[in-house]
Parts: sequence; C-alpha cells; structure tokens
Amino acid sequence: MPYVNIQITKGATREQKAALVKDVTDSLVRVLGKKPEHTHVVIQEINEEDWGYAGLLTDDWKKTTAAK
Repeated sequence: MPYVNIQITKGATREQKAALVKDVTDSLVRVLGKKPEHTHVVIQEINEEDWGYAGLLTDDWKKTTAAK
C-alpha cells in the first residue's frame, strides 16, 4: 500500500491538487505496478510563515527576492 505525503506551501487550487494526486498515482501504477485503489496521497498545505528556505521564513524570502 503506497503512501505518499506531499507538503507544499498554501495556495494550490483544488484542481491543482487533484492533478497532483492523479499524476502521483499514475506514476506509481506505471513505474512500480501498484494498484490505484491501494494508493494513498496526502497533501499537506503549510503556511509560508511556517516554512523555512535559504535561512529565512518563506514569506520573508519571497519579499527579498521580489525586491531584487
């Protein structure tokens, strides 16, 4: 039973999430021969202020790169 956990910053649409679930499931079926009905995909959305990147919180990092 494959279990895939995808962690992303908040902001994805329902349609984008559905596409991710489909693509990940299709890949597991194609590459590993797994059954789609046994495949679980969990998407966790995390606030940008709760995610660090390059030594900064993601929301701060985006502000610094936008200013450049």
